[in-house]
Amino acid sequence: MTFRSSLPAALAAALALVACSPEPAHQTPRRGIGEGSPAFTQLLADADKAMSDGKLADAGRLLDEARGLAPESPDLWLAIARLRLRGGEHLTALEAADRALAFGPNYAPALRLRALMVRDAHGAADSLAWFQAALEADPDDPDTLADYAATLGDAGEARASLKAARALARVAPDDSRALYLQAVIAARGRQFTIARSLLAKSGMAARGVPAALLLDAAIGLEEGNADSAAAILETLVARQPANARARELLARAMFDGGRDAELVRRFGPEASLPEASPYLLMLVARAHERLGERAAAAPLLARAYAPARTDPVLLALRDNMPPPVNAIRRALWNRNPAAARAEAKALRARFPASADVAALAGDALLGAGDPRAALTAYALASEARRPWPLTRKAVWTFARHGNPAAAEMLLARQVAGETGNAAALIMLAERQAARGDWRRTALLLDHAMGLGAGHDPALLALRLRAARGARKAAEAERFAALLAEVRPRSLTAR
Repeated sequence: MTFRSSLPAALAAALALVACSPEPAHQTPRRGIGEGSPAFTQLLADADKAMSDGKLADAGRLLDEARGLAPESPDLWLAIARLRLRGGEHLTALEAADRALAFGPNYAPALRLRALMVRDAHGAADSLAWFQAALEADPDDPDTLADYAATLGDAGEARASLKAARALARVAPDDSRALYLQAVIAARGRQFTIARSLLAKSGMAARGVPAALLLDAAIGLEEGNADSAAAILETLVARQPANARARELLARAMFDGGRDAELVRRFGPEASLPEASPYLLMLVARAHERLGERAAAAPLLARAYAPARTDPVLLALRDNMPPPVNAIRRALWNRNPAAARAEAKALRARFPASADVAALAGDALLGAGDPRAALTAYALASEARRPWPLTRKAVWTFARHGNPAAAEMLLARQVAGETGNAAALIMLAERQAARGDWRRTALLLDHAMGLGAGHDPALLALRLRAARGARKAAEAERFAALLAEVRPRSLTAR
């Protein structure tokens, strides 16, 4: 445990194929009828303003009018794609982005948007070719350089990420993202003094940008400034109550600052939920211990050190969640799968192009005992977005219902696209260990430990098995010693 901040063959193919995005094409762009006319340009500008003001219906009306002037304009279809994304129509937004590229294959803004879509659906690694194509079309575009630098960092390419961030600084000296990105890279390299200096110069934390606030707090914790980190995180959690990462960091800041009673009072109820992470369980348990409450700490420690569960957990109702989410959860909590299925069906009818609704429908169908329908919904959602929680549920469903090969294929794709995901690495390592492939098991676990997961007893126990399985005595001795250090002391209450 670390305190450093986890069926049918046709459906298997559907989930895998959406993860295999083609390379961006390079062709001669076609010009749209009426493209660039003053009336057309004004309509696009008015639509953009309407979108900024949240008037999506007005924006749609203006774009319909613009389509009558230039139906083959890449600008038009890019605007339509952006509007559909703003309206939660992720799947039809993909179609619009592809239309923009069909009419302008070298159109840099459309290539950038497609790169972002590929990143959302397939991970950082798969999107890099699209970002590179966008930069070939427009090497000095600040937005593309910023997104490219961030994506390289997520893909584990620190040097290339720094190079792109510095390129952004050259073409846009006043763009605060260049300094912020360099701060992130420095923090990942544990150069916290440099990271803090760069972050301060960017001004983004002072302006209250959520990602910058989170980085500021994380640096503060690493520097031992728990109280200041807690103050920042209190603000962020108040603004984003559903941000689990921010909540866990706040709990860590309270723990490091010795605010044990406050930590137990605030996060004790959350630690009682089935979905509580081992990290939060450990923090609350240790706070109970420091208060002399070993009887309260013991069951939390037992849960924290138990083998990681892979089966889906029904999440608790939360006041800050959208009503449809809570409606489905409430139906499942009340053991009324028919109501959950009906709610999901109604949502799909109202929002057929929403990846978020498709994923939520998959959860409802899985909870209602229909894994085939759940995987169909997950496959649809994966066309636009493939976050780790969705992949994890699909992997579990495939493995539980007779298609382990599909489960492993999806898991391998997730690891390839999201190299910094320790939970996915560990899950894939467990599957390699089950077949006795100790070399791959060791490689995956070593990478996970490099990401900060090296204090997890379950991980170290598996790494010890891999060393013994590969007949590496020195490695086995080293991991046995590490495992002995992190195993919890007796959990018996005094």
